[in-house]
Amino acid sequence: MGLLYRQAAADLSTLREDPSGKSYARFLNLLLARAHNTIYSGQKSSARGFFDFFLHEYPRVFRRNLHLITIATLLFVAGGLAGMLLTLTRPGFMYLFLGPGMMDTIEHHKMWTDSIVSVKPLAASGIMTNNISVCIASFAYGLTAGLGTIYMMVFNGVMMGVIGSACWLHGMSLSLWSFVAPHGVLELPAIFISGAAGLRIGQGLLFPGMLSRRDSLGRAGAEAIRLVLGMVPVLIVAGTIEGFISPSGLAPGLKFALAGAIAVVFFGYLFSGGKEKQTA
Repeated sequence: MGLLYRQAAADLSTLREDPSGKSYARFLNLLLARAHNTIYSGQKSSARGFFDFFLHEYPRVFRRNLHLITIATLLFVAGGLAGMLLTLTRPGFMYLFLGPGMMDTIEHHKMWTDSIVSVKPLAASGIMTNNISVCIASFAYGLTAGLGTIYMMVFNGVMMGVIGSACWLHGMSLSLWSFVAPHGVLELPAIFISGAAGLRIGQGLLFPGMLSRRDSLGRAGAEAIRLVLGMVPVLIVAGTIEGFISPSGLAPGLKFALAGAIAVVFFGYLFSGGKEKQTA
C-alpha cells in the first residue's frame, strides 16, 4: 500500500501541472488524504490482536508458504538419508561426527539425555534457548541468498541420520525415538518452518519480480518474520516437553501416544485454523 501511495502522489504531482487534469487531481488528492492516515498513523497493539494472529492469521501464513516448508523438509530428509548411508557404509564416520564421548555412551547402551532428569528446569531453559537459536539462525541465513539456510537444513538432517543409525546399530532405536517423539513433533516442524522463512528471504532477494530488490526483500522479510514469530510459543512448549517428559521414565508406548495426540492437535491447527466460514 505504501508503494501505491507513493505512485499516486507522483501522479498527482504530474496532474497538477496539466490544466486539463484538474478533476483527476482533485480525485487523487482526496484519495491520498484518506490513505495518509491509514498508512502513517500508528496502531496500538492489543491482546486481541495478539490472539487473532495466533488463532487465525498464522495458520494462513503457514499454508501460504507451504511450498517453501516442503522444500526445507526435503532438504532435511536428504541430509538424514545422507547421514544414514555414510554411517552404514563407513562406520568410522559416526565416531568422527558424533565424537568419542557420545559414541561411548551409545556403545554402553545409555542415553546421553539421562543427565537432563536431574536438572529438569535448567535443562528445559537451555533446550528452549538452543532451539530458538537454531530457528533464528535458519531464518537469518536467508540473507546469504538462502545458501546458509540450505546448509542448516541439510546439516541438521545429517545429524539426525547419523544419530538414528548409530543408535540402531547398537540396539538403541526404541530409547532414541521414544525420547525424540514427544517433543520432536513440535520441534522438527518448527525447524522446517524457520528454514522456509530463510528460503523466503532468499527468494525475495533473488527473484524481486516487478518490485525493486529492496521492496521485494522488505516484503519477503515481513512474511518470514511472521513465520518465525509464530513458532516461538511452539518451541517453548517443545523445550518444556523435552526437559520434563521426553527423558522421563514413562513407558515408550505412552510417549508415542502423547506424540500422536500432540501431532493431531498441532497439524490440525496449522491446516484448518484461520479458514473463512463459507456462507450460503
